[in-house]
Amino acid sequence: MHKNSQLEKETMEAIMKQIKDPKLLSQIEKVIPFHGFLTSGALIGIRNGERIYVTCETKSCMPAPFQILAGATIGNNGLKINNLGKMAVTINKQAPEGVHSIKGIRILLDPEKTKDYPKLHAWFLNTEKFHHEEIVPILLEAGEKVYSWKFVDLEVPVHKKKRIQCCESCGEMFIQHDNELLCGNCTELR
Repeated sequence: MHKNSQLEKETMEAIMKQIKDPKLLSQIEKVIPFHGFLTSGALIGIRNGERIYVTCETKSCMPAPFQILAGATIGNNGLKINNLGKMAVTINKQAPEGVHSIKGIRILLDPEKTKDYPKLHAWFLNTEKFHHEEIVPILLEAGEKVYSWKFVDLEVPVHKKKRIQCCESCGEMFIQHDNELLCGNCTELR
């Protein structure tokens, strides 16, 4: 089956009808149009709450729910992606003015805990191929039982004033980071 096939749509509709938590259902219904369809990674990433900062350790699926549900985007500096290929995310609240470190929480899909769900475990370790409609119900049933978490200390980045520079080569304006005189494109061309 390919993404958004008729059978997949019908299967996902049946899965959605089984979800009894109205808040979770509402969140899923917001993520689907944004992400395109419900995937296992998107379900893992669903989280509600106040202004948060998120670092996803995969670019696949997990960042989408944080963008649509929490408003944490790359553009507003609320979302960072360290594409380490891990089903893990670190979440923290905004640090008060003048604070240089803050506590965050790192949550990961734990292979020791997924062992209790053989199909999920095989999907996670990529030892067998499964479609999302096979994995999503297992994740829903497992709930928090398949995750591990720990508190982590995070350094709050110093917010530098944005400086705009005219590129000496192409004449276009760019955001200057370290007193460079050429934009990124012209730097690469040299």
